[in-house]
Amino acid sequence: MDLSLSTETMGDRTIVRVGGEIDVYTAPKLREQLVELVNDGSFHLVVDMEGVDFLDSTGLGVLVGGLKRVRAHEGSLRLVCNQERILKIFRITDLTKVFPIHTSVEEAVAATD
Repeated sequence: MDLSLSTETMGDRTIVRVGGEIDVYTAPKLREQLVELVNDGSFHLVVDMEGVDFLDSTGLGVLVGGLKRVRAHEGSLRLVCNQERILKIFRITDLTKVFPIHTSVEEAVAATD
């Protein structure tokens, strides 16, 4: 399976909608997108993972790298995820303490750090 990416802006937030699998083969595409957004001045990102079917450690690494990039600019990276199988990965790895995880894009956009 491939990875689909699309972006849109809501206020000062950039929404990155991700679909498919984030694995060792597709994660570089997500990394490139996040790097490009930060380089273009988007420092408040919301990654909508509702369409993600699979996430591995490479994908987690890309998300952590994206968080480090936006934090270097005093930005934020929030996740949107309701899928138990994906949420379980964040709980097992203790990344629920690192990433704010929201149930909807609207909730993530409205949240304040």
